[in-house]
Amino acid sequence: MPELPEMEAWRRRLNDPVSAFPIAKAGPAHIATLKTFDPPLDELVGRQFAGVERRGKRLLFPTRDGELVLLIHLMTSGRLKTLKAGEAAPKQPAFALEFVGGSKLILTENARRKQAGVWLYTPEQAAQELDHLGPEALGLDATRLKDILRSDSRRLHALLRDQRLIAGIGRSWANEILHAAKLSPYALSKDLDDDEIARLTTAMNDELARGLALREQGASDAKTYRIHHKLGEPCDVCGTPIAQVDFESHTIFYCPHCQTGGRTLKDRRMSRLLR
Repeated sequence: MPELPEMEAWRRRLNDPVSAFPIAKAGPAHIATLKTFDPPLDELVGRQFAGVERRGKRLLFPTRDGELVLLIHLMTSGRLKTLKAGEAAPKQPAFALEFVGGSKLILTENARRKQAGVWLYTPEQAAQELDHLGPEALGLDATRLKDILRSDSRRLHALLRDQRLIAGIGRSWANEILHAAKLSPYALSKDLDDDEIARLTTAMNDELARGLALREQGASDAKTYRIHHKLGEPCDVCGTPIAQVDFESHTIFYCPHCQTGGRTLKDRRMSRLLR
C-alpha cells in the first residue's frame, strides 16, 4: 500500500499538471470506486484545481473556488498517473478526469477486489472525513510521540500503523522505521524509555525522509526498502538474515540480531503448531 513517502512524492508530481487547466470531463468512475453521489461528479466540470494536498495516505484536490474537494485513497493496488493530450489511456480506468486541452488524470487498480476510493466533498465534509486522523508522521517530535506512545499499551508495529494515532505509516515503513530504531516490532509502547523514544523519533523522520527522496527519484521497492520484503537477505547493519512473522493481513520483517536480541518472533498460528 502506498504510504507517506509514496503519497507525498505523488502529490508533488501531480500538483502542477492537475492545476494547469480547468476540468472538461469528470469520469468515468467504476461503481466500486466512486463512494459519493452528492455533490455529483459533474459539478467538477468547468472548475480548476488549486493544486494537490495530502493528509496521511490520502490525496486531496481542492478547487480554486473553494467549493469542492476531490479526495482519493489508493488503498493497496490503486495507482495514479497523468497523461498528456493524445497519450493512450487504459480502456477501463477505475476513475478518470480530462482537462481542457486533452490531458488526463487516471486512477487504475490492478486487482479483482476494488478497494481504492474517490470521494467528492464540500470542504466541510472533507474536514469531517479526515478529522479522525492523528498528526503527520513526518515531522513528529519526541514530546508528541511520547504522549502517543503513553496513550495506549500496544505493540509498536501495530501502533505505528494506527492512522488515528499517527497518520501516514503502513506495514512497509513500520518495518523500516523499527529496524532503523533497533526496536522489536513486539515491544510495548508504554515500556519504551526516553532513549528508545528518541531513537524511534529519529528513525521515523529519517526513514520517511529517505523514502520520500528515493520515491521522487523513481526508485523501485527493491532499492527503497532495506528490510521490507527482504526475507533471508543479510541485514545491512549486521549481516544477520532478515526474518519475518506472518499474520492474516500482513507480514512483519525484522532483524533478529538488531531488534530482538536473537529471539525469533512467532505469530499465534506458528505458536499453536509448536506446542
